[in-house]
Amino acid sequence: MTPDEVVDQLKQWFTEERLSAKAQNDRRAHAHFLVRYPSGKQGHMFAIVVPKGRDLVAVSSMTRVDEGQQNEMKEHMDDEDSDWSEWIHESRLHLIRTGVDWVIHMGHDGDKKPGPLQAFNVSLPIWFDGLTKNEFMNSLRKLWLAKLALIHEIKYSYGPGVGTPGPVDDWAKSSTQANASSEQDVGPAPQIEFDEKMSFGSGFDPSEWA
Repeated sequence: MTPDEVVDQLKQWFTEERLSAKAQNDRRAHAHFLVRYPSGKQGHMFAIVVPKGRDLVAVSSMTRVDEGQQNEMKEHMDDEDSDWSEWIHESRLHLIRTGVDWVIHMGHDGDKKPGPLQAFNVSLPIWFDGLTKNEFMNSLRKLWLAKLALIHEIKYSYGPGVGTPGPVDDWAKSSTQANASSEQDVGPAPQIEFDEKMSFGSGFDPSEWA
């Protein structure tokens, strides 16, 4: 399949499955869509990207941890450091067991990253030679369930939060570096980003897949 054929096929599947999809401007991609899955108010936002120079579809979604939950994590870290270390260890193991690609963003203390957990990303590549509607929809479902399990664990352990997304130190650092690069008129292409109440996507680069 050619990239144009893949894009047309994705659009057809969005329509067939009644998925809300918004096309994004992205000079690094043949197409970049933001898709809500599952459809409806409880759905999460996913980035669906057909990157240039690759023969794959990249599916990714980021969740940002609530400010109140981050504050609860900080108290846990201070009061019971060993229990906190075990909790974040188990969270990593959960993500490994899901079989998806993942990245977690921890709070900074200088060059160290002791916590709290500030955001996490889950992603999967689907190469063109294995791209079917079944594979695509199951990838969305698998990523959504991986996210949902960790979100419920965070709520169970650290409460419902205050309804405000907490800080993400890695993103602030990346933004500062990007501004410095812009002033020099050099540097890499901007990262894919989107922002919504429950889900965020940032720092996602499909070229990282081998």
